[in-house]
Formats: sequence, structure tokens, C-alpha cells
Amino acid sequence: MEKSRTKTQMLALSALFAALTAACSQIQIPLPMVPINLALFSVHLSALLLGKKYGALSQAIYILLAAVGVPVMAGFTGGLGILMGKTGGYAIGYILSAFLTGLICEKWGTEFWKMCIAAVVGCAACYVLGTIWFMVVTGLDLGTSLAYCVLPFLPGDAVKIVLAGALAVRLRPALKLTMANA
Repeated sequence: MEKSRTKTQMLALSALFAALTAACSQIQIPLPMVPINLALFSVHLSALLLGKKYGALSQAIYILLAAVGVPVMAGFTGGLGILMGKTGGYAIGYILSAFLTGLICEKWGTEFWKMCIAAVVGCAACYVLGTIWFMVVTGLDLGTSLAYCVLPFLPGDAVKIVLAGALAVRLRPALKLTMANA
């Protein structure tokens, strides 16, 4: 029988994924309103490996670090001002995305295609929350907000989902992770 991870190990992995999200946030392509970065790759991977509880926890740690001013967000920024700004809804959406992705994997299983579908649902939830937030903060309409915040990101996010799914398939057995850990 495969040994599952202890709670302490899962907490340590959650912290590790918070750090990975911070690192991935710095790999970016600046755009006029919202930069493209690799943070969602880490969000997907955390959920696919750690499940809903610890995947969401990893992203909550990331958000808490940003809230207290640690420069973990894109462009080495942080603080409540940044978090409450026009892109803050997307960052906060990482928690929801990780939770939903992990939840679906816990219910459906961890085959590659199931993980990819779960990550698409999680990504869509992040888009919805973030776009509503963006519209409230900027006063822009839905069409303009989608043009700035969703459409340019779709191809890259599709690649991130496929890569996270493929990596999770390989890492899950190597790290002895099961959804029973979650």
C-alpha cells in the first residue's frame, strides 16, 4: 500500500507552491492593462497535485504574502493597494481556481484529460471573478474587459493547463501524492 503524505508534509508542499506561484508571477510579458505571466501554471499544478484543500491553501498563502507587502506579485509588487487594484480579482481568483480544480480531481480522478478539464473549470472561475473585479475597479464594460483580460490569455492558459496536467501525471507517483492526502 502506498504511503500517503503527512499533514506536515502537505503543509510544507503548500508553502512550496506558494513560493512557486511567486516565482512564476515574475516570468511575465507586460501588456497595457494586465501582464501575461506563469502564475496560473503554478495554481493549476498545486491543485492537480495537492487537491482542493492544500492547493487552495498554497494560493491563500501567496495572497496573504502579497497582502502584507511581500513583493510576490507580477513585477515584484505587493501590498493591499496592488491586491485591491485592477488585477487583484485574478490573484484572489487563484484560491477559487485551485479549490475548484482540486475538488473536481478529487471527484473525477487524476487521469490526464480529467485533470485538464478540472483546470479549465478552475481557470474559468478565475477569469469570471477577476473580470468582474476588473470591471468594477476600472469602470470598463464587459467587451473591453474581456479584450484586455481574457482573450489575449486563452492560448497561453491552454498551454499552461496541458503542461500542468502532463507534469502532474509524472510528479504524482514520484511524490507519492494521492487525493487521499487532500
